[in-house]
Amino acid sequence: MIPVRLEIEGLYSYRERQTVEFETLTAAGLFGIFGAVGSGKSSILEGILLALYGSTERLATTGERSSMVNLQSDQLSVNFTFRAGKNNAQTYLARYSAKRNKKDFEKIDTGEHILYQLKEGNWEAIPDKAETVLGMSKEHFKQTIIIPQGKFREFIDQKPLERAEMMQQLFGLERFDLAAKTASLRKEAELEKTRLKALLDNLEGISIESLSEKRQETADLEAETQQASKALADADQEFRKLELTRKSFLQLQELKTQLSTLEQKLPEVEQKRQLHKEFITAKTYLRPVWDQLQDRKKDLEKYQVSLKDCERFKESFDVEIAKLEEEEIDLKEKNDKRPAREAKIRDLRKVIDIQELNGKLEVAQQQVETLIPELEAKKAGLKKLETEIQTLESQAENLPAADPGLLSDLKTIQNQLKTNQERLADLQRIKGNFEQETGKIKASLEDITNRIPAQEKSLETWTETQKSIIRGIETEREKLLRKQGLNAHAHLLVNGEPCPLCGSIEHPQPIREESDEPQIKAMELQIFREKDELEKILALIQKEKVEQNNLENLGRNLQEKLKEISKLELQQEEFWKKLKSMSIQTEEELSGKITQLSQTHTQKEALVQQIQAKRKSSSAVREQVDKSEKQLQLAQMAVQDLNSRVQSKQEEIKDPTFCKPFFQKDSTQILNTILGVEKDIEKAASDLLGKQKHLQDRRAAQTKNLADIENYKKLVQENSSKIESLSKEFEGLKIQYDFQDEDALIRLFHHSLDAEKTALEIQQFDQKLAITRSRMAEIQSEAGIGTFSEESYQAKHAALEQLQLQSKALQNQLAILQESLKDMLQKLEEKEKLTQSFQQIENRESGLRELERLFQGKGFVKYVSSIYLRELCNTANLRFMKLTKNSLSLEIDDNNTFWVVDYLNGGKKRLLKTLSGGQTFQASLCLALALAEKVKALNQADQSFFFLDEGFGALDRNSLRVVFETLKALRHENRVVGIISHVEELQQEIGVFAQIELDPERGSQIRYSY
Repeated sequence: MIPVRLEIEGLYSYRERQTVEFETLTAAGLFGIFGAVGSGKSSILEGILLALYGSTERLATTGERSSMVNLQSDQLSVNFTFRAGKNNAQTYLARYSAKRNKKDFEKIDTGEHILYQLKEGNWEAIPDKAETVLGMSKEHFKQTIIIPQGKFREFIDQKPLERAEMMQQLFGLERFDLAAKTASLRKEAELEKTRLKALLDNLEGISIESLSEKRQETADLEAETQQASKALADADQEFRKLELTRKSFLQLQELKTQLSTLEQKLPEVEQKRQLHKEFITAKTYLRPVWDQLQDRKKDLEKYQVSLKDCERFKESFDVEIAKLEEEEIDLKEKNDKRPAREAKIRDLRKVIDIQELNGKLEVAQQQVETLIPELEAKKAGLKKLETEIQTLESQAENLPAADPGLLSDLKTIQNQLKTNQERLADLQRIKGNFEQETGKIKASLEDITNRIPAQEKSLETWTETQKSIIRGIETEREKLLRKQGLNAHAHLLVNGEPCPLCGSIEHPQPIREESDEPQIKAMELQIFREKDELEKILALIQKEKVEQNNLENLGRNLQEKLKEISKLELQQEEFWKKLKSMSIQTEEELSGKITQLSQTHTQKEALVQQIQAKRKSSSAVREQVDKSEKQLQLAQMAVQDLNSRVQSKQEEIKDPTFCKPFFQKDSTQILNTILGVEKDIEKAASDLLGKQKHLQDRRAAQTKNLADIENYKKLVQENSSKIESLSKEFEGLKIQYDFQDEDALIRLFHHSLDAEKTALEIQQFDQKLAITRSRMAEIQSEAGIGTFSEESYQAKHAALEQLQLQSKALQNQLAILQESLKDMLQKLEEKEKLTQSFQQIENRESGLRELERLFQGKGFVKYVSSIYLRELCNTANLRFMKLTKNSLSLEIDDNNTFWVVDYLNGGKKRLLKTLSGGQTFQASLCLALALAEKVKALNQADQSFFFLDEGFGALDRNSLRVVFETLKALRHENRVVGIISHVEELQQEIGVFAQIELDPERGSQIRYSY
C-alpha cells in the first residue's frame, strides 16, 4: 500500500480542511511528520485508519464516536487516496464522513463509509472492504504498515498462541489445515472399499473352469451352424435361377398386352401425322407472307387517319401563335418599370428601420432615468452597513477573551467521564457473566470426568480399551465365517479324491454340518453395540476439547476485561486529577465551568457571526452598486448609439417626398404595401417568362406538324405499293403448295396445334411399338420360358424359407452363446481389476487414517506458522545485530516465545522481556520491518510503505543515530518510511517533512519543509 493524499476535516483538533500530500513526501523515501505534543500528529494515522476500516485506534465506533468530531465543527470528513494491489497498480479512495445530529448537537449520526476504485479516469464505488483490498485486518495493518503510538511493541507482547494465529491469518496458513480434507478422503476410501467388496461378491461364481465349458459348447454350435448355412446357400442359388426365369415369363405376358394396345391406337396416330404435316407447311411458307400483308393494311389505315388530323391542326396553330405574340409585347413593357419600383421599396424599408430605432431610443432613455435614483439609494445603504460593522467590531473588542481550547478539553473530559462510567458498568456485568459461564463449563468438565470408568485413567485409554474389545469380537466373527464357508463344501469330500483346498486324498475328520448363523448374528449385534459405545466415548472427547477451549477463551476474555476495567479506573483518576488542578472538585462544578465558558464563547461567536453577516451583506450591496453603475453607463451609451443610427438611416432615403406620409403609418401597413408591390413585380416577371416559354413550345409544335404532314403522305404511298406486291406473292404460294380453299388455309393459320409436342408424341409412339416387338422376340428365344410352371416355383420357395428359418435359429443360439462367453470374459477381467483396486483402496485407507491422526488439532498449521516466525526472526536479526553491534540476536522456540541470545555472556539465552527500553525498541523496530517485508513479498509489490508513530524518547543519542541510519538505508530497498516524532534531532536529520501546528482559532494546520 502506498499513500497518495489524505484530506481531514473536523477530526479531533483538525477544525478546517487540511490536506497531506503524501506523493511529495514519499518521493524522498524517508520523511517525517513533526510537531509539538497535542498538535495533531497522531491524528493523521487515526484519519487513515478511520477512512480504511471505519474506526480509530483511540475511540470505539459506537458510544465514543461523538468525541472524534471537533467541538467547533458540524461534521467530520476524511478522504484517503492510496495505491494497492499487485505492484500497487490500482488506485483507491477510502471515504468516511459523519455529521452532528440536527436536534442534538452532542450526538453524531451514523457515519458513511465507502470505498472507491479509479477506473478509466472515474471513481466507481466498489463493494469490497479494506480487508479485501489490502489483504489484512485492521489489527494486522497496525502491526505491519502503520504502527500507532503506544502499539509499537504489541507484536512482541502478544501471547504465543495469538502470534501464531496472526501468522495464519496474515499469510493464509489455513490452507495447511488438511484434517477435514483428509477425513473426507478417508470416508470416500471407506465407501469405495465397501463398493468394491460388494462388486467382488457378485462375481464370486465366475471362474476359469466355467469359461472352458462355455467355450466348448460354443465350438459345437458353430459347426452345426456352418452345415446349415451351406445347405441354405445351395438352395438359394437354385431358387435365384428359377426366379429370373419367372421374371422373364411375367414380362413377356405384359409385353403382349402392351403390343395389342399400341396396334389399336395406330389409325389415330396416322391421322394426327397428316394434320401435323399440313400445319407445318402452312406455318413455314404461307403464314409469314399473310402476316406481312395484314400488317401493311393496318399501317396504311393508321397513316391515312394521321394525315387528316395534321392538316386540321395546321390552321389552329396560326391563330394561337399570333395571339401569344401580342400578349408578350404587353408584359415586356410592364417589366421595364421594375428598377424604379424596387428603389421605392428600399426607401420604405428604411422608414421601418427608423421607426424601430426610435422605439428602442425611448426605452433606453427611460432606463437611464430609472437607474440614476436606484444607484443613489444603493450607495446610501452601503454607507449605513459600513457604519453598523464598525459599531459591532467595537463591541466585540470590549468582550473578555474566551479560551476555546480549554472549553474543548473540558467538554471532552466530561463526555469521557460519562462514557467511562457507562463502560465500567458494562464491564462489571460482562465480568459476572464470564464468571458464571466459567462455573458452568467446569461443572460440565467434572461431569465428563465422572463418567470415565474407575479402571480407566482417561478418555483416551477408555477409547483404546473399547477398540480392543471390538477387534476381539470381529476376530471371533471372522473365524466363524471361515468355518461356515468350509462347511458349505464339506459334503463334496470323497476319500481317495484330493481336497480342493489342501490337496489331501484322506479326510479322517471332516467338518460336521451344523449352523453357526445364530452365533454370528449375536456377535454382529454385540459389535454394533460396542461401536455405538465407542462413538459415545469419542463424542465425550470432542465435548471435553470444546469445553476446555471455551474455558481457555473465557479465561483469556476475563483477563482482558479486568485489564480494561483497571485501565478505565486509572483513566478516571487521571481525569479528576487534571480537573482538580483547575480547581474543579465535582461534576456540578465541571458543568458550571463549561456553561460559563460556553456563554462567553457563544456571545463572542454571535458578534462574530453578526459582523460576518453584515460584511457579507456589505459585499453584496457593493456588488449591486458596481453592477448598477455599469448598467447606467451601458444605457447612456445605447442612447447615443441609437441617435446616430437614426440620423444615418434618414440620410440614406432617396425619395423623402414619397416616404414622408409613410412615417405616420404603422410598420405593419408599410410592410403590407411593400409585400403587395413585390408580389406584383414577381408576378410580372413570372408571367413574361411563362408566356415566352409557351410561345416557343407552340412554334415548335407548328414546325413539327408541318413535317408530319409530308411524312404521312410519303408513308401512305409506300404502304399502298407494298400491299399490292404482297397480294401477288400470297396467291402464287397458294397455287404452289396446293391450298385451293383460302378459308380453310386461314383456319389452319389459327389452329392451336402444338407442333413440337405432336411430333414428339408421334416419334415416341413409333419407338415404343418397335421396342415392344423387339423385346418380345428376345424373351421368346430365352431357355426355359416354354416349360416354366408357377406350381414348381412356389414349392421351391417354401423349401428355401424352411432352410432359412433353421439357419436363423442356429445363428441366434450361437449369438446368445457368444455374447454369454464375451460377458463371462469381461466379468473375469473385471474381477481381476476389482481385486487389484480393492487391495489399492485398502492400502490408501490405511495411509489416510495415519494422515488424519497427524493432522488433528491443526498440528500441521502450527508447525508451518512456527516456520514463518523463524524466518521472520532471521530477517529481523539482519538489522537487530547491526543495531546492537553484534552483541544480541533474536530466537523463537517451539512454543513461539521470543528469546534473546546474549553473545557478551557466552551466547546464553534469556527472555526478550529482560531487554532494556531502548533495546526493546530496537527489537520491535527490526521485527516490524521484517514483518512489513514479508507482507510486501506476499502482495507482490515493487514498493512498500511503513509508517511509525513513536516518540523515540527511550533511545540515547548513539542508538538514535543507528536507528536513523537503518531507516535511511531502507530507501535503497525500495521502501518508503514515514515517522511521527517530536525529537528535534530527527527533525534536523530528515530533510522532507510536514510540520503540524495547533492554532487556537483554526485548529491543526499543516505546512511543509519544501
